[in-house]
Amino acid sequence: MIKYIGSKRALLPWIVGVLEEIREIGQANSVVDLFSGSSRVGHALKARGFEVVANDLNSYAFVLARALVEADARQYDPHSVAGILDELMQLAPLAGWFTKANCEAARYFQPRNGAKIEAIREVIELKYSQDPLLKAILLTSLMLAADKVDSTTGVQMAYLKDWAPRAYNELRLEYPPLLPGVGKAFQGDALEMAGRLEADIFYLDPPYNQHSYLGNYHVWETLVRWDNPKTYGVAQKRIDVQERKSPFNSKRETKDAMTTVLSQIKAHHTVVSFNNEGFFTAEELESMLRDWGYVVRLSRPHQRYVGARIGIYNPRGEKVGQISHTENHEFLFVATHSHKVYKALQERSRGLAASQPALL
Repeated sequence: MIKYIGSKRALLPWIVGVLEEIREIGQANSVVDLFSGSSRVGHALKARGFEVVANDLNSYAFVLARALVEADARQYDPHSVAGILDELMQLAPLAGWFTKANCEAARYFQPRNGAKIEAIREVIELKYSQDPLLKAILLTSLMLAADKVDSTTGVQMAYLKDWAPRAYNELRLEYPPLLPGVGKAFQGDALEMAGRLEADIFYLDPPYNQHSYLGNYHVWETLVRWDNPKTYGVAQKRIDVQERKSPFNSKRETKDAMTTVLSQIKAHHTVVSFNNEGFFTAEELESMLRDWGYVVRLSRPHQRYVGARIGIYNPRGEKVGQISHTENHEFLFVATHSHKVYKALQERSRGLAASQPALL
């Protein structure tokens, strides 16, 4: 999976365990992941047999969801995809607009890797657009490969002043971690999609502060859209980063947005992932969820993303700030109509409280 701020990699056993407990007690097997991002959670749930529907507004996230949630590895198996990946790897580098913007004007990739990325992406567009799932699989492979040779701290708000050691590695396409079985991916605004999608469980992991995911991952957005956008600033961000604003990135607007989403959800259970660095306090989120009936709060400590642990850098890759803290508290709020589910998770919360009394 790509490096991703807010990634739930280390928290997956906890999150999946809670949803599996809901499934077992509440006979709930379908999940909507309304803010799917890197699709790490949706992919893990699909691996555990859940019926998963993933949604996100950003194009790169939609592509990841198509490959990691919707695509069926039995149809797009390693043998059938490997030949295409080998063919793409044989392409001669092509140093055009993508290389100029992201390797010369900015320094996200070494120019030789940038030109290789550009050549591969151009052929994907020309030869594989007729099969949207195959195209998503190839683009996911390219994103994963590019992520392994980039020169950032994990977000694309800036690049490092000096090349990261991994940036000197050769770009290499590999078969992405597809899973057997089917899912579904959508690209839409959560405010609109919350009322259109139905499942037993809704999993919500919304943006929690002023930093937009589009701004953090604008290079992936461009790689997927392949639209040669106008850019601005030292970081060469897409110009639409300034225009495509989410209410979830606004302290003034996010409460109304969250309330609107919750009011539209058609499900028996809603699970909200959040942390103590977000716009809401735990008490505020609990208050919004109480209309559902029963609410349980679970929490645990978690290391902040790698960029926050090594310091603060400006778009030129120069260190400009000090580390304030390296840990936060991650929350899972479960709102349910089922008293049985509520009681079981309440017992779980008491067990956590006994072992980690400061966290609940």
